[in-house]
Amino acid sequence: MNETAVVFIDDDPDIRLAMAQTLSLEDLPVECYSDGEAGLAALTAHYEGVVLCDYNMPGLDGVAVLKRIQAIDDAIPVIILTGQGDISTAVSAMQQGAYDFIEKPFDHDELMELLRHGLEKRHLALENRRLKAQLKLLGRPGPRILGDSQVMQKVIATIDPLLDISANIMLCGETGAGKDAIARYIHENSPRSAHNFVAINCGAVPENLIESELFGHESGAFTGADKRRIGKFEHAHEGTLFLDEVESMPLPLQVKLLRVLEERMVERLGSNAQFEVDVRVIASSKSDLKQLSEAGEFRSDLYYRLNVVQVDIPPLRERKEDVPLLFHHFALIAAARYDRESVPLDAGQAARLMQHSWPGNVRELRNLAERYVLLGPVALDETEEVQGANISGRQTLSEMIEAFERSAIVSALNACQGSIKGTMVQLGIARKTLYDKMKKYGLDKAEFKD
Repeated sequence: MNETAVVFIDDDPDIRLAMAQTLSLEDLPVECYSDGEAGLAALTAHYEGVVLCDYNMPGLDGVAVLKRIQAIDDAIPVIILTGQGDISTAVSAMQQGAYDFIEKPFDHDELMELLRHGLEKRHLALENRRLKAQLKLLGRPGPRILGDSQVMQKVIATIDPLLDISANIMLCGETGAGKDAIARYIHENSPRSAHNFVAINCGAVPENLIESELFGHESGAFTGADKRRIGKFEHAHEGTLFLDEVESMPLPLQVKLLRVLEERMVERLGSNAQFEVDVRVIASSKSDLKQLSEAGEFRSDLYYRLNVVQVDIPPLRERKEDVPLLFHHFALIAAARYDRESVPLDAGQAARLMQHSWPGNVRELRNLAERYVLLGPVALDETEEVQGANISGRQTLSEMIEAFERSAIVSALNACQGSIKGTMVQLGIARKTLYDKMKKYGLDKAEFKD
């Protein structure tokens, strides 16, 4: 049932046969039924397609079928077939919640446009519903590492063997490259996921407070400490502590942090008692800690203690082929959060995004995706940086062309929910050419069906 794009209900066998042939040529899988009860039996709330139903039928008519479908899931688009000139029937169907109507004899192009718009609406509704469920359960979508580029596949290949062990990890990358998301991914996919993930930005906490933030304090330990405070290490016991921008940590505190990492014992400020902590530490830095340690600006012994395994997070400009996928992901999340629909990018819009150098990295892309959901395509026009072409010089011309070509195909497949016919039309290429290029880039249309 999930593979069916259209459920067609009509009591006329000749019309059912004609519709089956028509939709098959348009690469739209269809199931035909002779009456409303049979068609309804095939539907569930998880159905991913649209319903095309004749109005005048024995037994249940089109409006009765519509009401029964709304009881299953009122977000399933129902298109009613009406007799020519039967405007009152069409108006009644629309008032009662039909997605649209079309008159017999119908125009082929008009019907295809209606069906494709209905499918797009249905897919967006289901995706938004799934994301809303995630947001309600977790407060945000589960952490993922998205990207088909070679550099991101290398990151994933480095991280995956580390998920089940507690080795300290150093994440290196520019601001906004996604270090926080990767740290969360590691935690959520590790045996520690049932315990706390605790993050602290070492550069955002005042120097006179960061020691208390990390290790906690007893009541009266210093002016203003009117009660005991549990530190980040203690709160992260049996879980993960993420030290963001660790290069900003004051040198005197680095000594104490090193001792905690070596002894796995924490002492609150104002206390002489020590207690054991079991914490996995993931640190991140936007600077080269090795150079800082050689310059005496960061303790070399702490650097080596934190840097058991180093993972380099590439900037977005070095993986531009991932931009359309990431944009689509962030747009869907924003659509769920703001209860709005997100219209997929077309190939031209995706190309513009890929031409940008993304100095703010993934964070900048996420913010643009949110504005796109709220403001529509005008958000792209109002973003000066995206208007300009700023291609990274780190790739050869051939690599850039291939990255753009693959991205354009991925964007079109996303927009068409994996439909080969629709993708051919959007890209203006022949079926064989499309299949050859999909094979070249390892793309499967099934991956783009919601």
